[in-house]
Amino acid sequence: MVDLAEKEMDNPTFRSDTVLSDVHLHCPSKRHLMVRLNAVGQPVFLSYFKLLWSTEDLASGKHVREITTGREDQCRGGDELCDKDGSNIKKEGELNSEGVEALLDDDGDLEVVRRPRSASDLEAEDLLRDIVCPVILMKGKEDAFEDEEQECTCSDVVKIEHTMATPLEDVGKQVWRAAFLLADYILFKRDMFRCCSVLELGGGTGITSIIMGTVAKRVYCTDVGEDLLAMCEQNVALNKHLMEPGGGEVKVKELDWLKDEFCTDPEAPYSWSEEEIADLLDHCSVIMAADVFYDDDLTDALFRTLYRVTHNLRNSCTVYLALEKRLNFTLRHMDVTCEAYSHFRNTLNDLENLQDGKMKYTVEPIKLDFCQFLVYERIEQL
Repeated sequence: MVDLAEKEMDNPTFRSDTVLSDVHLHCPSKRHLMVRLNAVGQPVFLSYFKLLWSTEDLASGKHVREITTGREDQCRGGDELCDKDGSNIKKEGELNSEGVEALLDDDGDLEVVRRPRSASDLEAEDLLRDIVCPVILMKGKEDAFEDEEQECTCSDVVKIEHTMATPLEDVGKQVWRAAFLLADYILFKRDMFRCCSVLELGGGTGITSIIMGTVAKRVYCTDVGEDLLAMCEQNVALNKHLMEPGGGEVKVKELDWLKDEFCTDPEAPYSWSEEEIADLLDHCSVIMAADVFYDDDLTDALFRTLYRVTHNLRNSCTVYLALEKRLNFTLRHMDVTCEAYSHFRNTLNDLENLQDGKMKYTVEPIKLDFCQFLVYERIEQL
Protein backbone atom coordinates (compact mmCIF):
# COMPACT_ATOMS: atom_id res chain seq x y z
CA MET A 1 0.00 0.00 0.00
CA VAL A 2 2.79 2.37 0.87
CA ASP A 3 6.28 2.11 -0.58
CA LEU A 4 8.73 3.21 2.07
CA ALA A 5 12.42 3.61 1.41
CA GLU A 6 14.52 0.93 3.09
CA LYS A 7 16.90 3.55 4.44
CA GLU A 8 14.07 5.31 6.24
CA MET A 9 12.94 2.09 7.90
CA ASP A 10 16.46 1.23 9.05
CA ASN A 11 16.89 4.57 10.80
CA PRO A 12 13.62 5.52 12.44
CA THR A 13 13.56 8.80 14.30
CA PHE A 14 11.17 9.86 17.02
CA ARG A 15 10.29 13.34 18.11
CA SER A 16 10.79 14.28 21.74
CA ASP A 17 7.05 14.05 22.40
CA THR A 18 6.66 10.60 20.82
CA VAL A 19 5.01 7.98 23.04
CA LEU A 20 5.44 4.28 22.29
CA SER A 21 3.59 1.33 23.84
CA ASP A 22 5.50 -1.95 23.68
CA VAL A 23 2.44 -4.19 23.95
CA HIS A 24 2.27 -4.86 20.23
CA LEU A 25 5.99 -5.74 20.16
CA HIS A 26 5.58 -8.45 22.79
CA CYS A 27 2.71 -10.60 21.63
CA PRO A 28 2.62 -13.98 19.90
CA SER A 29 1.47 -12.59 16.56
CA LYS A 30 3.28 -13.82 13.51
CA ARG A 31 3.48 -10.33 12.10
CA HIS A 32 1.98 -6.89 12.22
CA LEU A 33 0.53 -5.64 8.96
CA MET A 34 0.33 -1.99 8.05
CA VAL A 35 -3.12 -1.79 6.55
CA ARG A 36 -3.49 1.91 5.79
CA LEU A 37 -2.69 5.49 6.65
CA ASN A 38 -5.26 7.22 8.82
CA ALA A 39 -6.72 10.67 8.23
CA VAL A 40 -3.71 12.41 9.78
CA GLY A 41 -1.14 10.32 7.91
CA GLN A 42 -0.20 7.90 10.70
CA PRO A 43 0.48 4.25 9.74
CA VAL A 44 -2.23 1.93 11.06
CA PHE A 45 -1.23 -1.65 11.87
CA LEU A 46 -3.36 -4.75 12.35
CA SER A 47 -2.27 -7.01 15.22
CA TYR A 48 -3.62 -10.31 16.48
CA PHE A 49 -3.78 -10.81 20.25
CA LYS A 50 -4.32 -14.38 21.37
CA LEU A 51 -6.87 -15.33 23.98
CA LEU A 52 -5.73 -18.21 26.19
CA TRP A 53 -9.37 -19.16 26.55
CA SER A 54 -11.65 -18.91 23.55
CA THR A 55 -15.16 -17.46 23.68
CA GLU A 56 -16.46 -20.95 22.92
CA ASP A 57 -14.84 -22.14 26.15
CA LEU A 58 -16.38 -19.20 27.98
CA ALA A 59 -19.82 -20.09 26.72
CA SER A 60 -19.43 -23.75 27.69
CA GLY A 61 -18.02 -22.95 31.15
CA LYS A 62 -14.81 -24.93 30.75
CA HIS A 63 -12.02 -24.33 33.25
CA VAL A 64 -9.22 -22.03 32.21
CA ARG A 65 -5.98 -23.77 31.44
CA GLU A 66 -2.99 -22.73 33.43
CA ILE A 67 -0.48 -20.42 31.84
CA THR A 68 2.95 -21.94 32.05
CA THR A 69 5.79 -19.53 31.54
CA GLY A 70 8.56 -21.78 32.77
CA ARG A 71 10.04 -25.10 31.78
CA GLU A 72 7.98 -28.22 32.27
CA ASP A 73 10.93 -30.45 33.01
CA GLN A 74 12.72 -28.19 35.47
CA CYS A 75 11.84 -26.29 38.63
CA ARG A 76 13.74 -23.47 40.26
CA GLY A 77 14.21 -23.11 43.98
CA GLY A 78 16.53 -20.37 45.20
CA ASP A 79 19.79 -20.71 43.30
CA GLU A 80 19.32 -24.39 42.47
CA LEU A 81 18.01 -26.21 39.44
CA CYS A 82 16.37 -29.62 39.65
CA ASP A 83 14.36 -32.02 37.56
CA LYS A 84 10.70 -32.70 38.27
CA ASP A 85 11.51 -35.54 40.63
CA GLY A 86 13.99 -33.39 42.55
CA SER A 87 17.05 -35.35 41.43
CA ASN A 88 20.21 -34.15 39.76
CA ILE A 89 20.38 -31.07 41.97
CA LYS A 90 23.20 -28.76 40.95
CA LYS A 91 23.89 -25.24 42.06
CA GLU A 92 24.08 -22.65 39.32
CA GLY A 93 27.63 -21.65 38.61
CA GLU A 94 29.08 -24.89 40.04
CA LEU A 95 32.39 -25.73 38.34
CA ASN A 96 33.19 -29.08 36.81
CA SER A 97 36.11 -31.24 37.85
CA GLU A 98 38.52 -29.45 35.52
CA GLY A 99 38.21 -26.19 37.50
CA VAL A 100 38.17 -22.61 36.31
CA GLU A 101 40.56 -23.29 33.44
CA ALA A 102 37.83 -25.25 31.67
CA LEU A 103 35.74 -22.07 31.34
CA LEU A 104 38.49 -20.03 29.67
CA ASP A 105 39.19 -19.78 25.94
CA ASP A 106 42.61 -19.74 24.29
CA ASP A 107 43.10 -16.06 25.13
CA GLY A 108 42.16 -16.52 28.78
CA ASP A 109 38.70 -14.94 28.42
CA LEU A 110 35.75 -16.40 30.27
CA GLU A 111 33.42 -18.43 28.08
CA VAL A 112 29.79 -18.33 29.17
CA VAL A 113 28.12 -21.66 28.50
CA ARG A 114 24.46 -21.26 27.64
CA ARG A 115 21.99 -23.85 28.84
CA PRO A 116 20.55 -25.60 25.74
CA ARG A 117 16.88 -25.12 25.00
CA SER A 118 14.78 -28.12 25.89
CA ALA A 119 11.94 -29.54 23.85
CA SER A 120 9.44 -28.21 26.38
CA ASP A 121 10.66 -24.68 25.62
CA LEU A 122 9.56 -25.13 22.05
CA GLU A 123 6.21 -26.56 23.10
CA ALA A 124 5.47 -23.56 25.33
CA GLU A 125 6.84 -21.03 22.86
CA ASP A 126 3.38 -19.77 21.91
CA LEU A 127 2.77 -18.76 25.54
CA LEU A 128 6.01 -16.86 25.96
CA ARG A 129 6.73 -13.29 25.05
CA ASP A 130 8.00 -13.03 21.50
CA ILE A 131 9.43 -9.91 19.98
CA VAL A 132 7.64 -9.39 16.68
CA CYS A 133 8.73 -6.89 14.08
CA PRO A 134 6.18 -5.01 11.98
CA VAL A 135 5.78 -5.85 8.31
CA ILE A 136 5.17 -3.03 5.85
CA LEU A 137 3.01 -4.00 2.91
CA MET A 138 4.38 -2.73 -0.38
CA LYS A 139 2.42 -1.96 -3.50
CA GLY A 140 1.00 -5.00 -5.19
CA LYS A 141 0.94 -7.02 -1.95
CA GLU A 142 -2.73 -6.64 -1.08
CA ASP A 143 -3.21 -10.40 -1.27
CA ALA A 144 -0.91 -10.82 1.73
CA PHE A 145 -3.97 -10.51 3.96
CA GLU A 146 -5.63 -13.65 2.64
CA ASP A 147 -3.70 -16.13 4.78
CA GLU A 148 -4.07 -13.95 7.87
CA GLU A 149 -7.83 -13.63 7.42
CA GLN A 150 -8.20 -17.39 7.05
CA GLU A 151 -6.10 -18.06 10.16
CA CYS A 152 -7.62 -15.41 12.43
CA THR A 153 -11.36 -15.85 12.17
CA CYS A 154 -11.38 -18.26 15.11
CA SER A 155 -12.71 -17.52 18.57
CA ASP A 156 -9.37 -17.23 20.37
CA VAL A 157 -7.91 -14.20 18.59
CA VAL A 158 -8.72 -10.50 19.02
CA LYS A 159 -7.90 -8.41 15.94
CA ILE A 160 -7.00 -4.80 16.65
CA GLU A 161 -6.06 -1.94 14.36
CA HIS A 162 -3.76 0.53 16.11
CA THR A 163 -0.87 2.90 15.59
CA MET A 164 2.57 2.31 17.04
CA ALA A 165 4.25 5.58 18.02
CA THR A 166 2.22 8.76 18.43
CA PRO A 167 2.32 12.20 20.01
CA LEU A 168 0.90 12.33 23.53
CA GLU A 169 -2.48 13.59 22.33
CA ASP A 170 -2.94 10.45 20.19
CA VAL A 171 -1.96 7.77 22.70
CA GLY A 172 -5.50 6.40 22.56
CA LYS A 173 -4.66 4.95 19.16
CA GLN A 174 -2.13 2.59 20.72
CA VAL A 175 -2.68 -0.56 22.78
CA TRP A 176 -1.76 -0.37 26.47
CA ARG A 177 -1.13 -3.01 29.13
CA ALA A 178 -3.81 -1.91 31.59
CA ALA A 179 -6.45 -2.59 28.93
CA PHE A 180 -5.36 -6.24 28.95
CA LEU A 181 -5.37 -6.33 32.75
CA LEU A 182 -8.95 -5.06 32.85
CA ALA A 183 -9.92 -7.50 30.10
CA ASP A 184 -8.47 -10.34 32.18
CA TYR A 185 -10.60 -9.31 35.14
CA ILE A 186 -13.72 -9.14 32.96
CA LEU A 187 -13.17 -12.68 31.71
CA PHE A 188 -12.34 -13.91 35.21
CA LYS A 189 -15.55 -12.38 36.62
CA ARG A 190 -17.61 -12.92 33.47
CA ASP A 191 -20.70 -14.13 35.37
CA MET A 192 -20.75 -10.87 37.33
CA PHE A 193 -20.78 -8.80 34.12
CA ARG A 194 -23.19 -10.98 32.19
CA CYS A 195 -26.12 -9.03 30.72
CA CYS A 196 -24.89 -5.74 32.22
CA SER A 197 -25.05 -2.33 30.57
CA VAL A 198 -21.55 -0.84 30.59
CA LEU A 199 -19.88 2.50 29.88
CA GLU A 200 -16.18 2.71 29.03
CA LEU A 201 -14.45 6.07 29.36
CA GLY A 202 -11.45 6.59 27.08
CA GLY A 203 -11.96 3.34 25.18
CA GLY A 204 -9.14 4.00 22.69
CA THR A 205 -8.76 1.11 20.27
CA GLY A 206 -11.72 -0.60 21.92
CA ILE A 207 -10.07 -3.84 23.03
CA THR A 208 -11.49 -3.76 26.58
CA SER A 209 -14.99 -2.94 25.34
CA ILE A 210 -14.74 -5.79 22.84
CA ILE A 211 -13.86 -8.26 25.60
CA MET A 212 -16.67 -6.85 27.75
CA GLY A 213 -18.98 -7.26 24.76
CA THR A 214 -18.46 -11.02 24.89
CA VAL A 215 -20.33 -11.20 28.22
CA ALA A 216 -22.26 -7.93 28.73
CA LYS A 217 -25.55 -7.02 27.08
CA ARG A 218 -24.54 -3.57 25.84
CA VAL A 219 -21.30 -1.58 26.00
CA TYR A 220 -20.99 2.12 25.22
CA CYS A 221 -17.34 2.56 24.22
CA THR A 222 -16.53 6.27 24.34
CA ASP A 223 -13.64 8.53 23.47
CA VAL A 224 -13.04 11.73 21.55
CA GLY A 225 -11.73 12.40 18.03
CA GLU A 226 -13.35 11.23 14.83
CA ASP A 227 -10.24 9.44 13.57
CA LEU A 228 -9.82 7.49 16.82
CA LEU A 229 -13.52 6.62 17.03
CA ALA A 230 -13.47 5.39 13.42
CA MET A 231 -10.56 3.08 14.29
CA CYS A 232 -12.42 1.85 17.35
CA GLU A 233 -15.56 1.18 15.32
CA GLN A 234 -13.48 -0.76 12.78
CA ASN A 235 -12.06 -2.92 15.59
CA VAL A 236 -15.56 -3.64 16.89
CA ALA A 237 -16.54 -4.78 13.39
CA LEU A 238 -13.41 -6.95 13.09
CA ASN A 239 -14.32 -8.80 16.29
CA LYS A 240 -18.06 -9.06 15.85
CA HIS A 241 -17.79 -12.84 15.71
CA LEU A 242 -16.49 -12.88 19.31
CA MET A 243 -19.56 -11.08 20.64
CA GLU A 244 -22.23 -12.83 18.60
CA PRO A 245 -22.40 -16.04 20.72
CA GLY A 246 -23.38 -14.06 23.81
CA GLY A 247 -25.54 -11.54 21.99
CA GLY A 248 -23.43 -8.60 23.20
CA GLU A 249 -23.40 -5.21 21.50
CA VAL A 250 -20.73 -2.48 21.47
CA LYS A 251 -21.71 1.05 20.48
CA VAL A 252 -18.93 3.55 19.75
CA LYS A 253 -19.82 7.05 20.95
CA GLU A 254 -18.16 10.40 21.51
CA LEU A 255 -17.80 11.54 25.12
CA ASP A 256 -15.59 14.56 25.70
CA TRP A 257 -14.54 14.94 29.34
CA LEU A 258 -13.99 18.66 28.82
CA LYS A 259 -17.67 19.17 27.98
CA ASP A 260 -20.58 19.05 30.36
CA GLU A 261 -23.09 17.40 28.05
CA PHE A 262 -23.38 14.41 25.75
CA CYS A 263 -22.89 15.19 22.07
CA THR A 264 -26.38 15.05 20.54
CA ASP A 265 -25.67 16.81 17.25
CA PRO A 266 -27.30 14.56 14.63
CA GLU A 267 -24.70 15.61 12.07
CA ALA A 268 -21.80 14.45 14.25
CA PRO A 269 -20.80 10.87 13.27
CA TYR A 270 -20.61 9.45 16.82
CA SER A 271 -23.26 11.48 18.60
CA TRP A 272 -25.84 10.15 21.07
CA SER A 273 -29.54 9.84 20.45
CA GLU A 274 -31.94 10.73 23.23
CA GLU A 275 -32.91 7.06 23.46
CA GLU A 276 -29.29 5.99 23.94
CA ILE A 277 -28.71 8.56 26.68
CA ALA A 278 -31.88 7.40 28.43
CA ASP A 279 -30.82 3.77 28.10
CA LEU A 280 -27.39 4.53 29.57
CA LEU A 281 -28.76 6.47 32.55
CA ASP A 282 -31.53 3.96 33.23
CA HIS A 283 -29.55 0.72 32.95
CA CYS A 284 -25.81 1.35 33.33
CA SER A 285 -24.38 -0.53 36.31
CA VAL A 286 -20.68 -0.71 35.34
CA ILE A 287 -18.24 2.01 34.29
CA MET A 288 -14.65 1.20 33.35
CA ALA A 289 -11.51 2.97 32.22
CA ALA A 290 -8.01 1.66 31.45
CA ASP A 291 -4.73 3.56 31.20
CA VAL A 292 -6.25 7.02 30.97
CA PHE A 293 -4.35 8.60 33.88
CA TYR A 294 -1.25 10.16 32.32
CA ASP A 295 -2.09 13.88 32.35
CA ASP A 296 -3.23 15.74 35.47
CA ASP A 297 -5.70 17.99 33.64
CA LEU A 298 -7.29 15.02 31.88
CA THR A 299 -7.42 13.10 35.15
CA ASP A 300 -9.34 15.98 36.74
CA ALA A 301 -11.66 16.12 33.73
CA LEU A 302 -12.30 12.38 33.85
CA PHE A 303 -13.27 12.49 37.53
CA ARG A 304 -15.62 15.40 36.86
CA THR A 305 -17.22 13.36 34.07
CA LEU A 306 -17.36 10.33 36.32
CA TYR A 307 -19.15 12.31 39.03
CA ARG A 308 -21.57 13.88 36.54
CA VAL A 309 -22.51 10.55 34.96
CA THR A 310 -22.87 8.59 38.20
CA HIS A 311 -24.87 11.45 39.72
CA ASN A 312 -27.48 11.00 36.96
CA LEU A 313 -27.66 7.21 36.96
CA ARG A 314 -30.87 5.64 38.16
CA ASN A 315 -29.12 2.76 39.92
CA SER A 316 -25.92 2.32 41.89
CA CYS A 317 -22.83 1.65 39.84
CA THR A 318 -19.41 0.02 40.16
CA VAL A 319 -16.43 1.72 38.52
CA TYR A 320 -13.35 -0.29 37.51
CA LEU A 321 -10.13 1.66 36.94
CA ALA A 322 -6.95 0.01 35.65
CA LEU A 323 -3.65 1.75 35.11
CA GLU A 324 0.10 1.30 34.94
CA LYS A 325 2.39 3.23 37.26
CA ARG A 326 4.96 4.87 35.00
CA LEU A 327 8.11 5.84 36.84
CA ASN A 328 10.13 8.84 35.69
CA PHE A 329 13.16 10.69 36.97
CA THR A 330 12.32 14.34 37.53
CA LEU A 331 14.66 17.24 38.14
CA ARG A 332 12.10 18.82 40.43
CA HIS A 333 12.34 15.95 42.89
CA MET A 334 15.80 14.69 41.87
CA ASP A 335 14.32 11.25 42.26
CA VAL A 336 12.33 8.59 40.45
CA THR A 337 8.67 9.46 40.91
CA CYS A 338 5.27 8.65 39.46
CA GLU A 339 3.54 12.02 39.49
CA ALA A 340 0.62 11.03 37.26
CA TYR A 341 -0.21 8.11 39.55
CA SER A 342 0.15 10.27 42.67
CA HIS A 343 -2.27 12.82 41.24
CA PHE A 344 -4.69 10.02 40.36
CA ARG A 345 -4.58 8.67 43.93
CA ASN A 346 -5.11 12.10 45.42
CA THR A 347 -8.07 12.78 43.16
CA LEU A 348 -9.52 9.36 43.94
CA ASN A 349 -9.21 10.09 47.67
CA ASP A 350 -11.00 13.40 47.16
CA LEU A 351 -13.85 11.58 45.45
CA GLU A 352 -14.10 9.04 48.25
CA ASN A 353 -14.16 11.79 50.87
CA LEU A 354 -16.76 13.81 48.98
CA GLN A 355 -19.76 14.66 51.13
CA ASP A 356 -22.56 16.32 49.19
CA GLY A 357 -25.49 14.57 50.84
CA LYS A 358 -26.44 12.79 47.60
CA MET A 359 -23.58 10.55 46.54
CA LYS A 360 -21.22 8.27 48.43
CA TYR A 361 -18.17 6.65 46.88
CA THR A 362 -16.14 3.82 48.36
CA VAL A 363 -12.77 2.70 47.01
CA GLU A 364 -11.54 -0.88 47.15
CA PRO A 365 -8.34 -2.23 45.57
CA ILE A 366 -8.52 -5.50 43.63
CA LYS A 367 -5.82 -8.11 44.16
CA LEU A 368 -4.10 -9.07 40.94
CA ASP A 369 -4.16 -12.80 41.65
CA PHE A 370 -6.82 -13.60 39.06
CA CYS A 371 -6.12 -15.71 35.99
CA GLN A 372 -4.49 -14.33 32.89
CA PHE A 373 -6.51 -14.84 29.72
CA LEU A 374 -4.53 -12.75 27.23
CA VAL A 375 -0.88 -13.01 26.29
CA TYR A 376 0.90 -9.93 27.59
CA GLU A 377 3.42 -9.07 30.30
CA ARG A 378 1.66 -8.54 33.62
CA ILE A 379 4.25 -6.36 35.30
CA GLU A 380 4.39 -5.23 38.93
CA GLN A 381 3.50 -1.65 38.00
CA LEU A 382 -0.01 -2.64 36.84
